[in-house]
Amino acid sequence: MLHLKWIVTVGMVLLIAVQVGAQPKRFRLPAVLEEASGLYYAAPDSLWWHNDSGDGPRLLLTDGAGRLQREVLLPVRHVDWEDITHDNQGNIYIGDFGNNANRRKDLRIYIYRPNENVIDSILFDYPDQHTFPPPVAQWNFDMEGFFWHQDSLHLFSKNRLQKGNYYTKHYTLPAQSGTYTAVLRDSVHLKKRVVTAAAISPDGQTVALLAYYFNRWLGFVPITATSIYAFQHFNNNNFTKGKMHKQPVRKFLVPTQYEALDFIDNRRVYVASERTPLFRQRAKRVHLRLPHPAVIKP
Repeated sequence: MLHLKWIVTVGMVLLIAVQVGAQPKRFRLPAVLEEASGLYYAAPDSLWWHNDSGDGPRLLLTDGAGRLQREVLLPVRHVDWEDITHDNQGNIYIGDFGNNANRRKDLRIYIYRPNENVIDSILFDYPDQHTFPPPVAQWNFDMEGFFWHQDSLHLFSKNRLQKGNYYTKHYTLPAQSGTYTAVLRDSVHLKKRVVTAAAISPDGQTVALLAYYFNRWLGFVPITATSIYAFQHFNNNNFTKGKMHKQPVRKFLVPTQYEALDFIDNRRVYVASERTPLFRQRAKRVHLRLPHPAVIKP
């Protein structure tokens, strides 16, 4: 009997190991995802995506190898979709809040309830923006990353490349339809990086911000760098007050821009890049090399 239990235990361990390692390290995205801007990792074979501005209002479902499975066209506008997240009830949130020129007054988050095929909206503005656009030095009202956590939506602003001060601001909104003024919670300085995506781990103990830098050496040679900033050991959802760990993302052979990120599990994420003239868009798995196990204080 003991021998049989040992065999069953070993078999279960091996099965789990195979399942954990089954996620491909890297895969190409379908041609329709030229500018992958948002990713929601629903299951190993269910990854929801959307494109950046310029596409129609659609969600694209791929399997775990990047093969297109389904397209969902939504009866809404696509001004500048920048990120996607979900709650624990199966609702999907789409952030139509891209604001490169810092002049939009129609910032919106769509709430898609796939089980009911219903769409609601959250309309919002920022408490600290009073002119549209503000003076160039204050252009920090673009938004490209957010996630759902504990009945709220947490938004992280994108600063300006080169001419900005590299602060990203953390705002919150209620995760229910209505019209609101976002609450400014905090800000954090990310040296020579601007945020393009955000996600929180399934256990709620790690927040990841995807951020990049772009410039031209000698005026014409493109230079890019991308990092993931992981925050842990925070209190009361004050994520940017937690312990911050910066991890570089390995570059592809040519400069590219990473716009999408979501957790696979508590230690691994997928990040995705846009199409370049030489390389197709693709996703890659990144293992977060976190220095210590996360512990959230009550």
